Amino acid sequence: MKKRSTYYKLAATLLSTTLLFACTNNDTTTVTSETEAETAGTSTLVNTDVSKLVSEAVSYKEDDSYTDWEKEDPTYIELNGTEADFDSSAAVLFDNNMLTIKTGGTYVLSGQLDNGQIVVDAEDKNTVKLILNGVDIQSSTSSAIYVMNAEKTTLSLVEGTENTVSDADQYVYEDSSEDEPNATIFSKDDLTINGTGTLMVHGNFNNGIASKDKLKITGGTIDIHAVDDGIMGRDLVAVKEGTIQIEAGGDGIKSTNDEDTSKGTIALEGGTYDITSGNDAIQSIASLWITDGTYTIKSGEGSPETISNHEERMPGQETSKAATTTESESYKGLKASVDIAIGGGSFTIDSEDDAVHSNQHVTLAGGEFTISTGDDGVHADSSVATTGGKIDITKSYEGIEGKNITIEDGEIQLTSSDDGFNVAGGNDASGMDMPAAAAEGSGTLQINGGYISVNADGDGLDSNGSISMTDGVVIVNGPTENMNGPLDYNSSFNITGGFIVAVGSSGMSQSHSEDSSQTGVLMTYPEMQSPGTMIHLEDRNGKNIVSFTPAKDYQTVFISSPELTKDASYTLYSGGTSTGEEADGLYTDGSAEGGTKVIDFTISETVTWLNESGVTEAVVNGPGGGGAPGSGNQARPDMGNRDDMFSDLDEETRQKMQEIMEQQRNGTISQEEAQAQLKELGIEMPERGAPPTEQ
Repeated sequence: MKKRSTYYKLAATLLSTTLLFACTNNDTTTVTSETEAETAGTSTLVNTDVSKLVSEAVSYKEDDSYTDWEKEDPTYIELNGTEADFDSSAAVLFDNNMLTIKTGGTYVLSGQLDNGQIVVDAEDKNTVKLILNGVDIQSSTSSAIYVMNAEKTTLSLVEGTENTVSDADQYVYEDSSEDEPNATIFSKDDLTINGTGTLMVHGNFNNGIASKDKLKITGGTIDIHAVDDGIMGRDLVAVKEGTIQIEAGGDGIKSTNDEDTSKGTIALEGGTYDITSGNDAIQSIASLWITDGTYTIKSGEGSPETISNHEERMPGQETSKAATTTESESYKGLKASVDIAIGGGSFTIDSEDDAVHSNQHVTLAGGEFTISTGDDGVHADSSVATTGGKIDITKSYEGIEGKNITIEDGEIQLTSSDDGFNVAGGNDASGMDMPAAAAEGSGTLQINGGYISVNADGDGLDSNGSISMTDGVVIVNGPTENMNGPLDYNSSFNITGGFIVAVGSSGMSQSHSEDSSQTGVLMTYPEMQSPGTMIHLEDRNGKNIVSFTPAKDYQTVFISSPELTKDASYTLYSGGTSTGEEADGLYTDGSAEGGTKVIDFTISETVTWLNESGVTEAVVNGPGGGGAPGSGNQARPDMGNRDDMFSDLDEETRQKMQEIMEQQRNGTISQEEAQAQLKELGIEMPERGAPPTEQ
């Protein structure tokens, strides 16, 4: 039963303080209606084109792309250290090393400006085009380029040129109350960067490139080193193409308009990105849309060498610095306050906090992801949906977490120190806020297709509500300790199609629900079995049903397949070899040879419980949660009834128990003191791997 297993995890923490899918750029994605999802307890999927989302968020005009500026009767400006040469009839002023452009038009800048500044203060509504034709602009008091007033400004990087801009370590403002400009290139209005040349930005004071309106990039090689944020657009950040490298003490790329809900989107259609950020790598105050591009990201200190697991964390505790700093301190890879939708691209993310994080919905319709994180691989406060792509989470605390998770298609491989999939409501501490999550008892993990391989030290598939499976392939190498199980659900696990094999410890093991239309078997061995020994199941005619080699120690094996039918006989073997093709321990095609027969049995029920003696009776865990009759959440007969855990506690005692745990988590009392106080309440804490008892 989910609720009881949750308290079991809390108690234990006190004791220790192939069927592969080709990856393509698939712009058709899904978004979730939060209201419908919450009321229906499942994700409501609506087909949406990511490219359409981008086109609705940003429109490009002719002057956003690099143009043949030589035919536009440009004004040429040659910078000579502390002087500037230009035609006297040009709408340009130069005074005290400050070059000011007064009207729209095309201006070609070359040379070096020492301790100076380029200012755009256009008095008309025409676009100001700054052509950077090999410049080195250094300011000792402010921004290097400051767009004070203009309808729109474009910076064009001339092919084959290198352009460098540097700002001051400290800015000198005429009024001490001012706080802008605050970036090496700062614009109060729309700003576009285009061309094929190179731009080096040294943000010594604060940010690298910032616009208070829309910021677009359609080309060029841009290398930014910033004390705080690398690229910042208030209303919009849009990139069509370009090579962007950022080293930022704060966020790499961000949008900031938190006053207008229709603005603040980040839309990335292409480009190559190499981002190292002290905080979030890409952070949108609204939504983040990505259709293509190549992304190499490191946020915060990156993923730690080892991640503390469920035994070492207390509820609500995070691995990242975000647990002990203000809410603004965040160390995520891709982050959005609203939705994230990705239709394609290549992503290598090494993040201290969540790799992909949304305060509402995440939809992955395509792309290739290689993720290493100190927290969740993919997290959404509301829903996560995948409809394609390839996701490889090599290191995480929890692999994929959301209030509702829907897998329609794609290939997912993940490794986690706690739960592989976790269906839990709320923010990214919710997976560890176990009492609250268990109390909700809502949310659904829906598997309607795809290929999933999970290697979890906690629960393999964990839902505070239900799990359903209609198609796809699922492989779970679950926990080796009894406080978790390969499968863990609170309500039901209904299987109508697809294939699943799940191995792990036996203390909290569950099968699927008895009202499923597809049958399954759960075998419990008398002792732990060693990894690397093949499990082979075949029918009475010798037809191979499944051949699988677990990656870790295990004591239970759950198998459900369309090829398992009622009133048919089967034989389970241990050991041997297979001639089939192996991926993640699962052999496809071929045949199995050798091995030792473990048992013969006949399937007569939806759930067939097995031990070394053959078919055995299952013990129903009682009403409520996964132990409800027909749910399939039964324990091994020799494990006792785990529904008894904390079942006699009244509400007052339960509250006191949680208060004691909170004090221990906060460090106000020691582990020994917490155990002593719990014992006074009549709660005898278990030895590791054993169920708790009450006095």
